[in-house]
Amino acid sequence: MTATTLPTRFIRLSAVLGLLGVLTFAGCAGMGEGAARPVLYPNTAYKSMGEAAANQHLNQCLSLAQSSGLHPLDSNNSVASGATMGAAVAGVTGAVGGLVFGRGDLNQAIKYGAQSAVVGAAAGGTRGAMSQQPSGTYRQFVQRCAGEKGLDIIGWQ
Repeated sequence: MTATTLPTRFIRLSAVLGLLGVLTFAGCAGMGEGAARPVLYPNTAYKSMGEAAANQHLNQCLSLAQSSGLHPLDSNNSVASGATMGAAVAGVTGAVGGLVFGRGDLNQAIKYGAQSAVVGAAAGGTRGAMSQQPSGTYRQFVQRCAGEKGLDIIGWQ
């Protein structure tokens, strides 16, 4: 086995294993329960109306946000931005690694960079798809609505 064959095989094996891992996580991402839900602080208003009424008010705020055209998860944006970030970071890292370990061969650096960008895009896209936090505008809308009803949202989970 030549010195150039071993790194090429290693890169290909790493790319295949990385892609399999990404696909596994992508499958798991589809099994989630959906967007995060607001967590209410048991303040005076919450205690005086009771848990059931507080949850009913909160559900009204969630419905109002959606009927106003807001969506809890902007998955297209998070997938795309994750894929772009992953491709950029992994592509540059792969190209630099190709220059360092390929002893300055520019063709090998470009090849490693392209292979790394593909794996990075898949990993970043999967991370974006797995993100369960609602969009910022949706969260602000629900928090303001709940606040007008005397409820205090302390976080989302």
